[in-house]
Amino acid sequence: MKIILISAASLLLAASLVACSPLGVINALTSGSASEKLLDVSYGPDARNKLDIYRPRSAVSPAPVVVFFYGGSWNSGNRRDYAFVGEALAERGIVTVLADYRLYPQVRYPDFLTDSALAVAWTLKEIGQHGGDPKRVFVMGHSAGAYNAAMVALDSRWLAQQGQSPAALRGFIGLAGPYDFIPIVNPEVRPVFFYPDTPPASQPINHVTRAAPNTLLIASRNDKLVNPVRNTGGLAQRLRDAGVPVEEVVFDRTSHTSLVGAIAWPLRGLAPVLDTVVAFVNRNAPRGAAP
Repeated sequence: MKIILISAASLLLAASLVACSPLGVINALTSGSASEKLLDVSYGPDARNKLDIYRPRSAVSPAPVVVFFYGGSWNSGNRRDYAFVGEALAERGIVTVLADYRLYPQVRYPDFLTDSALAVAWTLKEIGQHGGDPKRVFVMGHSAGAYNAAMVALDSRWLAQQGQSPAALRGFIGLAGPYDFIPIVNPEVRPVFFYPDTPPASQPINHVTRAAPNTLLIASRNDKLVNPVRNTGGLAQRLRDAGVPVEEVVFDRTSHTSLVGAIAWPLRGLAPVLDTVVAFVNRNAPRGAAP
C-alpha cells in the first residue's frame, strides 16, 4: 500500500510540475539534513555569477563533484529552485555545485557559456577546500543547462579561456538537452541565438571529438519541447562514431520537466534518474582513481 501511495503522489506532483513548475513545493518537501551548505559564493564579477555548494554530511572527503546547470530557455531560472538536486546528490555522497549564469536579455550566446566555464573552472580550482575531489569533477545540466554543460564539455574554447580543459572533467551528464536545434523553432529562444543567423558553432553536436569525456545522456520519450530522437539520440550516435564511451537512457513516464523533477524523492517513482546519475558517477570516478 505504501508503494502505491508513493506512486500516486509522484504522478500527482508530476502533473502539477508540468502545469505550473512548482519547484518551491518540491524543495519544501525535500529534507535538507543530508548536506552542509555554503551559499552565495561568487565565482565571477557579475551579480549572476554566484553558486551554492552542497557537501555531504556523511561522505569521506574528498568526494566526487557534480556542477549542475538548470534550464529555462536561457531567459529564466535560479539556482535556489534546484536545491532538491543538490540535496539528492549530497545524500548519495556527491559534492554538488549549483551555479547561476547570466540570462537573456542581459546577454545572448555565447556569454552564458563564458559564465558556465568560469563556474566549472572555479570548481576545479577551489572545490578541494570544500570536501570535493578536483580530479573527479562532472558537469551536468537539464534542458538549456544541459546545453551549457555539453558546450563546456565538448567545445574546448570555453574552458581554455579560463586556463582549463575538458580533459580535467570525469564526465558529462545531460538531461533532455538541446544539442542540435537549428533552425530554431521556439520563439523565446530565437533572439538568444541571433535567429535566423544562428551560428553553426553554437550547436554541441558540431563539437564532438574523440577527446570528449565519458557521457551519460538521459531523455524522456514523451518530451514535447526538445526532440529526444534528434537531440539525445543524435548526440549519442555522434559520440559513438567518435569512439567516446556514451550511455543513452530514455524513460517513458516522464516529461521534459518532470525528468529533472524525478531526482527529488516525491517524484522518484516516475523514473530512476537519480540512481542512473549516481551509478554513472561512481563507475567513472571511483575513489582513488588516477587523474
